[in-house]
Amino acid sequence: MMISDKKKTIMSGIQPTGVFSLGNYIGAIKNWKKLQEDYKCLYFIANLHSLTVRMDPEKLKKLTLDCVAMLLACGVDVEKSLVFIQSQVPEHSQLSWVLQCYTQFGELSRMTQFKDKSLKNSDNINAGLFGYPVLMAADILIYQSDFVPIGADQKQHLEITRDIANRFNNLYGQTFKLPQPYVSELGDRVMSLADPTSKMSKSDKNKNGFISILDPPDDIINKFKKAVTDSEARIYYSPDKPGISNLLAIYSALSDLGVEEVERKFESKGYGDFKVAVGELVAKTLAPIQDQYYHLVKDRGELARICEKGAEVASEMARKTLRSVYEKLGIL
Repeated sequence: MMISDKKKTIMSGIQPTGVFSLGNYIGAIKNWKKLQEDYKCLYFIANLHSLTVRMDPEKLKKLTLDCVAMLLACGVDVEKSLVFIQSQVPEHSQLSWVLQCYTQFGELSRMTQFKDKSLKNSDNINAGLFGYPVLMAADILIYQSDFVPIGADQKQHLEITRDIANRFNNLYGQTFKLPQPYVSELGDRVMSLADPTSKMSKSDKNKNGFISILDPPDDIINKFKKAVTDSEARIYYSPDKPGISNLLAIYSALSDLGVEEVERKFESKGYGDFKVAVGELVAKTLAPIQDQYYHLVKDRGELARICEKGAEVASEMARKTLRSVYEKLGIL
């Protein structure tokens, strides 16, 4: 494939830790399909990042290619976007080590994600978890990325990326572009159906709290029927109504209607009818994605070839930045 140099660069990655949730789709992947029309898009499977938690090696291999199939099923087009696996572009890790040497211990110790994950994985607080933001910075900076799609919970990672890049640039001259956030519109943060004050997560112990992108239609509709709301029985968006607001945001994101339009559409309906309508829309949206995924995932050889071709192009791009960094540091 040909990657245009005339367009601004957007890059983003996703970990192969399991089947995507509806939150992953609305908050990230749905937008990736749109972005590839106007930007030079680089999308990668962040399998090195997934090593901060223990995973069966064979399962990780499988999930990595499954993740590729899911991206393609969701509309990422390899003729328009670069798709590759992080571990197949060694320049990410090489730049990460350099950037670690220009990142302060105090900066990393203040990262909210490290604190949160340390509490959840108290038996495995490893150095990789601590240095995770530096590898993420390398992922971004090595492609001279102009924009990075982020949600509200990822702003801190982009901030430290910019801080690291600024520090290096100030010491050695202009080397890295300072990436800007590409902030999604309403719906970037889909909340749990069981606890609408918490983000939807595929690791939720309550199976009714999240929608898997591969859930059967009946399961999807039943989960929405059980979605936690409130007792007011009026459908409108408000911080005081997190359950209904979450459902409104989901319907809005998938119907391309504004939230106020959705409110008007259902103003004479009760919660029960609205929940079913949201569930049916989600099931209808995901059905063709599921069909395409099950078709693609059968040919794992082709998925591997797509990633290998993508990695070749990505590595060629990454080497330019790494070569510049090494020259400025005196590394042969």
